[in-house]
Amino acid sequence: MLELIFLGTSASAPSVRRGLSAQMVSHRDYRFLVDCGEGTQRQILRSGIGFRRLNKILITHGHLDHILGLAGLLSTFSRWETIDHLEIWAGEWALDRIRDLLFKVVLRGAKSSIELELHPIQAGQIFEADGFQVSAFPVIHRGPGCFGFIFEEPARRPFLPEKADKLGVPAGPMRGQLVRGEPVTLSSGVQIFPDNVLGSVRSGTRHIHIGDSAKIENLVDICNQADSLVIEATYLEGESELARNFGHLTAAQAAGLAVKANVGHLFLTHISRRYRESQILEEAKAIFPQSTVVRDFDHFQVRRDEVNQIMKYRRS
Repeated sequence: MLELIFLGTSASAPSVRRGLSAQMVSHRDYRFLVDCGEGTQRQILRSGIGFRRLNKILITHGHLDHILGLAGLLSTFSRWETIDHLEIWAGEWALDRIRDLLFKVVLRGAKSSIELELHPIQAGQIFEADGFQVSAFPVIHRGPGCFGFIFEEPARRPFLPEKADKLGVPAGPMRGQLVRGEPVTLSSGVQIFPDNVLGSVRSGTRHIHIGDSAKIENLVDICNQADSLVIEATYLEGESELARNFGHLTAAQAAGLAVKANVGHLFLTHISRRYRESQILEEAKAIFPQSTVVRDFDHFQVRRDEVNQIMKYRRS
């Protein structure tokens, strides 16, 4: 299971109800902040998720509306001593701007009180732990070094409680051992093996996050069969020429990608103030019904084969 928390959903500049680009992706104890637009630290506080374990930041590209919040976040971390190290992944061009922002503006030659690790992104796996993987792939936008991210849980064999009941396996630690692939011995002396109570292998949840993008053709294979896809919808199709000129997508293009890639659910973000939310949703749903235009502080739980919305907090 993955959790998505949208902290900023506006395009280019904040609006009254939308902050700049930022999203949290969580899997168990791992938390990844994807992009860090201006004001992100306040959005984190307002969301109630706090700063704990927030030491991994992934940057889609180096435009200022996606990175300016790093300055305030580092300043707060340094004063509060919330964490002892911070890892930031970004393309080389974005890292150059981030270095200037953090070392020349925030720190100004002083030594940071927390350990800073800046990692240049190359396409491929950038994180792995306990079978959970995060990978990067190139995205076409304005400027070099733009990336999207794939979050993948490990494949698993589901536990079949009805089979365990039939075999007399009591609820409790024994069932946990079987899930971990360990055989158990019942009080009767009968030995039960994992194959007796586990189903067929199922792929883990797969979530794709794409920031700003000018094209979808190069993304179809990457997004294929993803359980969820986050992508921009900055323009409507009636202004598709503007979208092309500025290297952005229309809601129709984003929905078209979801159809071609057969994704489970489409989350549209990077929303322009020039449109009403209902207009964007109408255009997308006409092509891909499983579309949601997200708002700041929307919170979703994503599982293989289904997307469950567990909480939605919205300002009137």
